[in-house]
Amino acid sequence: MNQYAIYLRKSRKDNEAEQHGEGETLERHKSTLKALAKRRNLNVTKIFEEVVSGDTISSRPEMQKLLQEVESGQWAGVLVIEVERLARGDTKDQGQVAQAFKYSQTLIITPQKTYDPTNEFDEEYFEFGLFMSRREFKTITRRMQRGRITSAKEGKYTASKPPYGYTRVKLTNEKGWTLEPHPTQADIVRLIYEWYTQGIKQENGTHKRIGTTLIARQLNNMRIPPQIGEAWAGVSIRDILINPVYIGKIRWNWRPHKKKMLNGIIKKERPRASESNYLLTQGRHKGIIDQTTYETAQEYISKNPPRPIGEKHKIKNPWAGLIICGKCKKRMTRRPYNKTGYPDTLLCQNITCDNISTQLALVEQRILEALSHWLSGYKLKWPMRGELGPKKNMHLQLKQKTLANLNKDLKNLQSRLDGIYNNFEEGIYSKETFQYRKQKAETQIKEAEKNRINLEADLQLHKHTTHIPATPTVENLQDVYNQLPHAEAKNDLLKEVLEKIEYTKTKKGSKQAPTDNFEIVIYPRLPIGFSKNPE
Repeated sequence: MNQYAIYLRKSRKDNEAEQHGEGETLERHKSTLKALAKRRNLNVTKIFEEVVSGDTISSRPEMQKLLQEVESGQWAGVLVIEVERLARGDTKDQGQVAQAFKYSQTLIITPQKTYDPTNEFDEEYFEFGLFMSRREFKTITRRMQRGRITSAKEGKYTASKPPYGYTRVKLTNEKGWTLEPHPTQADIVRLIYEWYTQGIKQENGTHKRIGTTLIARQLNNMRIPPQIGEAWAGVSIRDILINPVYIGKIRWNWRPHKKKMLNGIIKKERPRASESNYLLTQGRHKGIIDQTTYETAQEYISKNPPRPIGEKHKIKNPWAGLIICGKCKKRMTRRPYNKTGYPDTLLCQNITCDNISTQLALVEQRILEALSHWLSGYKLKWPMRGELGPKKNMHLQLKQKTLANLNKDLKNLQSRLDGIYNNFEEGIYSKETFQYRKQKAETQIKEAEKNRINLEADLQLHKHTTHIPATPTVENLQDVYNQLPHAEAKNDLLKEVLEKIEYTKTKKGSKQAPTDNFEIVIYPRLPIGFSKNPE
């Protein structure tokens, strides 16, 4: 007997209707579709109920499961309250849904009509329905955005969650929301501003100012819970200090959602907007902090801006994203000491964790040694030249990736050299500065050219070799690792070899205990082509 599935999903119209007392949408739709299945004698064996909102398939897990089962031909048909519930996203999502049902010959059954995707007219009608739903979705989105901007200009609070220190309350006799100070959290906000602008009172009666990280640690020691998560962090304190909501303002579109395409996948980001790109109006709520204290906090913050993420936002730590804390399981980060000349250290970013830091170079050396020990127990099965493929020749793939990185670096270095000449011609650089920067750039270009020529020669030799000798020595990996031009390239290599690394250190270094008294646990990825050495 053929099997059928039901797919349920709320729309924005449903949410508005529920607020006006029309009842729970999914339950009503479920009852309607079950009654439809009963009248037509359809054997419904599974119900997909989408409980999260999202305008793309990637953000709807139940839809992803349904499409996988539809593509495998598991269902004779899918019951849905209207075709628009299946795909309201962009053209790519709509095409994915249409093709999944078409090539698996799966029916789409609604209370108004049954769509047979193998029928030319039904297919056209179905695609037209998806197109119209997309237009309606865009219209609704624009209307909601205009409504939120208007509400913000009127001083209303438009976000769904209140900031720390406030509760969200409904305005009386009109649409919209405003804020009221939270009875206990508001005092914590005042305390944060006091510690940051004036300081904590000392035993001798003086006050000592503390930064965001120390404020977070102080609140954690006092067992004061944050709004989100288990512990306070310095970045949370900074967000409170720079938020004008605490002086009675409404800030709208400060961190707008932006989409970008990365390796064929749409990623969402929330960058901080500049002052000219967000709306700041007088709110209807009462401020917790006075104007003078807030301005003092902004002055201190401007003198201590957040550290940028490396040069031009490049990775500086080759182990970024790979090393996790053996105690709290959070990602560990690199902490530089540029001003003091002290070596970079590996640090757990959870300020409540007591895992002790270590110089990053020592950790790197230990990991490479452990990785070498692991690789020594494996041998590499190299295929004949005619059988080579990108997934079967790790060493060749690494060299190709290294060459691509070197070519990219050479292009950037040449652009930098051109910029140095332009700055000299325009009088921005003195003759001494020009000579210094020019020599430095030319040396880097010469070194990169040398590495590129060597790699091209290796690849050319590889191309004309009919059989490759079979033994990956530890030096192979280390040679490639040491030849890579920057930390980002090394990070790419390591992520192909390692799943993760756990780091634990319980005792500080001293005369009795050396600085490298830490433990690491490596979780390697076993690449295709590696096998355990029977010897």
